[in-house]
Amino acid sequence: MIIETDYGTVEYEEENLITFTDGLFGFPALKRYLFLTLDESDDSMLLMQSVDDPNVGFALINPYILCPDYSPKLTPEELSCLSVTDEGDLSYYSICVVHSDYLENTVNLKCPLVINPDTREGIQVILENSAYGYRQKLRSFPSVTDSTNTEDGSDNHANTST
Repeated sequence: MIIETDYGTVEYEEENLITFTDGLFGFPALKRYLFLTLDESDDSMLLMQSVDDPNVGFALINPYILCPDYSPKLTPEELSCLSVTDEGDLSYYSICVVHSDYLENTVNLKCPLVINPDTREGIQVILENSAYGYRQKLRSFPSVTDSTNTEDGSDNHANTST
């Protein structure tokens, strides 16, 4: 299959898609997304392109890159929805909001995208009773020069190879 995006023509297979059965907050009708890496050797930052509406895409970041002690707690219902019993079996990504002034860029750690890499199904959750913010400024995190230095971040990436 082929999709025309702001980043050019992208060829993909149906099995490469991540499906959000309930959509995302604010985008309930858009359910199928293609994860595109910015750098073939590093999937800590991704573009998540809707294939249902090629005009919609999101910048994502692995929250463990910014916050190595990130510890989202999912409800039993959320785990069941993703067909797992252990949160460690899942991949987590946070949506970034990119501004023209890069110092104003933010990340939503409160409502991560949670993906079962085996089934390629995902949900967006609201982490109740957590100190994580909806609009945490990226500049508030210590500089990360090597994304491979996280203790367990490499285990929290979705398989995005196409």
